[in-house]
Amino acid sequence: MSTLPVVAAVDGSDDSLRALDWAADAARRRAAPLRVAHVRHHVAWAPPGAALPVPPPPEGDPVLAAARARLAGVEGLPDVEYAGLDGAPGVLLPALGAEAHLLVLGSRGRGGFASLLLGSNGLSAARDAECPVVIVPRPDRTVDITLPVEPGPRVVVGLKTDSPDDAALDLAFTEAALRDARLHVVAAYPWPIQTWVAPGDLPTTVYDQDAIEHETRTLADGFLAPHRARHPGVRVDTVPTPGDAAGLLVAASRDAELVVVGRHRRRLLAPARMLGSVTQAVLLHAASPVAVVPPVPAEE
Repeated sequence: MSTLPVVAAVDGSDDSLRALDWAADAARRRAAPLRVAHVRHHVAWAPPGAALPVPPPPEGDPVLAAARARLAGVEGLPDVEYAGLDGAPGVLLPALGAEAHLLVLGSRGRGGFASLLLGSNGLSAARDAECPVVIVPRPDRTVDITLPVEPGPRVVVGLKTDSPDDAALDLAFTEAALRDARLHVVAAYPWPIQTWVAPGDLPTTVYDQDAIEHETRTLADGFLAPHRARHPGVRVDTVPTPGDAAGLLVAASRDAELVVVGRHRRRLLAPARMLGSVTQAVLLHAASPVAVVPPVPAEE
């Protein structure tokens, strides 16, 4: 059994209950404990001389009571812990990732606009948590572009051949093995290649698309080799494809079990934690749950 729990963040919304279902299944597959957390955003302010409002005790929390009722009768669940926390969700939720195997949230909570694609708490957790964060979208999210894929359970991962993310690949292989699913590796390459020249000059370099695709596949196979060795039972389909990585991953998310993306590596000129543009686009538009994996080693 894994000693680190799978943490599900709930707030009473339908989105968070769907995230709870996903987290319970993930904990069962890993034989890991499940921790259900509700961060209660109480404003501790009162006029001078007045008593501060007291939040309800955890045992009387209706959100946690609804989570207990949701999990009642679910077979094969490991140990479940319920925690009521008081404070700012955007701060406390990412902090839960310091001692978690996975942190799972719905795409949006009870607040915000009805058309909001991703809530601020999910964005904060995906950007700042020290563990992988899984965002579970609403079931009515659709993808207009369809890729020709073989039917059956799939886990999708994006592979950037000029800077591969071993942490994201490791989680993708692990999830595929746990789910007895095929691993669909999207290795995007730019095409047509833009050549910049001085005004009046003509581009002289000719690019062969077949050669670029072959090189992309060769590089991808090399990066995937150690992960294949650790997970020999996982079938891997590497798909070098021309085009935009974000659009290809969103298209591949249709009917997928999970899409795995890296968060963003800190750069010298961009030292703050942030989400990459591809990761943000996938979080906003993918039809399947999305796992955002922080880089390794953990950032200070």
